[in-house]
Amino acid sequence: MSKKFFPNKIALFTLVAACFVVNVSMGVRQTFGLFSNNFEIDCGISNTEFGLAVALHSLIWGIFTPIFGRFADQYGGSKVVLVGLIFYAIGIFSLGNNLNTGLWFQINLGLMVGIGLGACSGPMLAPLATKHFPNENRSKAAGYVTAFGGLGMFMFPALSNFLITETGWQNTFTVFSIIIIIMCIPALFIKNPESQSITGNIKNQQGESALKVLRDALKHKGFRLLILGFFVCGFQITLVATHVPRYVQDRGLEDWTGFAILSLIGLFNIIGVLTMGHLGDKYSKKMLLSGLYFFRAISIGLFIFLPPSQISALAFGVTFGFLWLATVPATNGIVAQIFGTKNISMLFGIVFLNHQIGSFLGAYLGGVFYDLFGNFDYAWYLAILLSLVATLIHLPIDEKPIRQEATI
Repeated sequence: MSKKFFPNKIALFTLVAACFVVNVSMGVRQTFGLFSNNFEIDCGISNTEFGLAVALHSLIWGIFTPIFGRFADQYGGSKVVLVGLIFYAIGIFSLGNNLNTGLWFQINLGLMVGIGLGACSGPMLAPLATKHFPNENRSKAAGYVTAFGGLGMFMFPALSNFLITETGWQNTFTVFSIIIIIMCIPALFIKNPESQSITGNIKNQQGESALKVLRDALKHKGFRLLILGFFVCGFQITLVATHVPRYVQDRGLEDWTGFAILSLIGLFNIIGVLTMGHLGDKYSKKMLLSGLYFFRAISIGLFIFLPPSQISALAFGVTFGFLWLATVPATNGIVAQIFGTKNISMLFGIVFLNHQIGSFLGAYLGGVFYDLFGNFDYAWYLAILLSLVATLIHLPIDEKPIRQEATI
């Protein structure tokens, strides 16, 4: 990245800090599926209960993201992110220290982790970072933040595997909670732009209530379609992250295969989001999203219909990893392109809320289908169908700005 990419030092510090925090928050979150057997054997947590906890934190994550986004837009990002990190660390620490059965399991993995992620994950920090950049660089900025989240998704499953082997799964959660608290240091450098001239959207920057901003956005057909599409994204990635480790074991593959898939998803997610961040600043974002969802359907279909093998499983990790969070730069970019960046954290938070409603259903229905039918087949079929629907609904989106953006 050249000096021209950064409008000022605040933009540089905010982007770098956001990358560090997202690396940890999204990385730790990627590991939860690896602990499902431990929770079942040592804590008596069924697949349905585990799926419910993941679904609950996904939903709470989505509910709190626009709320925290509104506070971040008005009062600055660092305070909000710090609050989120504290909630996240408490929830993770408690899971490894005997508060991991019955209602406590739902409170910690569901409520505490969900609130924490609402303030310190990619959907909060990518919009905070993109506020500092002009329209032609916003998808790139969002791509860098999301890519570091992907790096965490690659690193933390491997770290989990090592720590579980060497120290036990309970101590692994303690280590993770310490790492999360350390992220409070870079969080202090996350700032809002000093001037709205950087973020554009000069007209109507003053005095708009959250309700009016939201009401105006929901009147826009493209915003409503974007919400529906991101619902599909949430359903698919949470279904995969939560239930793939058990799925590949049931198909007769070795235990390490689930860890390998999640690690490959994290690695190739980096390539995917950087590629889409670059392409999103040059080509139609809605067409990129339509293509991404179409190829997701193909990736899932090949994974479940081909005979089970290590090669097909690892190929799924590569292909679905490339498509994993590649939706984020384009989705965030469309919201900023249409509405400007004054309220981007809140508006993208609303889009993300629907992503998390999808996540709730992906995690929960996966567990329910498994306990009812002994497999995840119906969950996979639904994921493919939804992907084809998402392919179509992005096509009518009008990407033209509804307000005049300032130039730098």
